[in-house]
Amino acid sequence: MNNLNSVLIEGNLVRDPELKYTPKGAAVCTFALASNRYFKQDEETQKEVSFFDVTTWSRLAEVCGEYLKKGRGVRVVGRLKQDRWTSPEGQARSKVEIVAEHVEFKPQLKGKDGDEKDDNGAAESKAEATDEQGQAEGELKEAANF
Repeated sequence: MNNLNSVLIEGNLVRDPELKYTPKGAAVCTFALASNRYFKQDEETQKEVSFFDVTTWSRLAEVCGEYLKKGRGVRVVGRLKQDRWTSPEGQARSKVEIVAEHVEFKPQLKGKDGDEKDDNGAAESKAEATDEQGQAEGELKEAANF
């Protein structure tokens, strides 16, 4: 049986990333991504925005924590991961997030007003996950207050 769990998504960070370390020292960086979908409806272009939580590990986490900022465009390649838990009220809860294995930073250009703007046509910076990712995820599950 084949198991395929792969996602490719492009969007912009909705807030600055958060870089933390597990009790055993593994880096983990989380950020939220907004991705736009455009479509025609009644001859008018409509926009649908979807929001996704992304988690990176190890060296990739450190690079993302250092260089990413709110508004920055990125392309993320990774896998979906579902967390399940029971709320204090006894209700079953779940959340799906993207665990990134590869992140491309979209270039930013200075606009006339001096603000940085994304350019989707230029070269991209790339960062990839390492094999330490799986081990680091296990460490995070062990850390109750993390």
